[in-house]
Amino acid sequence: MDVRQRHIEAMLNPLSLLVGLVALVAVAVAFIPMLGWANWLIIPLAVIGLGLGAMSDKTSGRNLNIVVIVIGLIRLSIGGGIF
Repeated sequence: MDVRQRHIEAMLNPLSLLVGLVALVAVAVAFIPMLGWANWLIIPLAVIGLGLGAMSDKTSGRNLNIVVIVIGLIRLSIGGGIF
């Protein structure tokens, strides 16, 4: 593996963490009643972060995005997919 590829893999985890933190804040806002529909937009964002974290050599970004996805899915199931 050359230096450039290792550098890219090392930068994917912080990028995944950033995406996960943005999605986590958005999921917290989506817990407000009548904003549950926002999870339909937040979950795909967290899936993108999950993909970035999966390509990284570390697991913290991946794990954060998994937590965000689970929280979003639970919120969607509580609100019936809309609220």
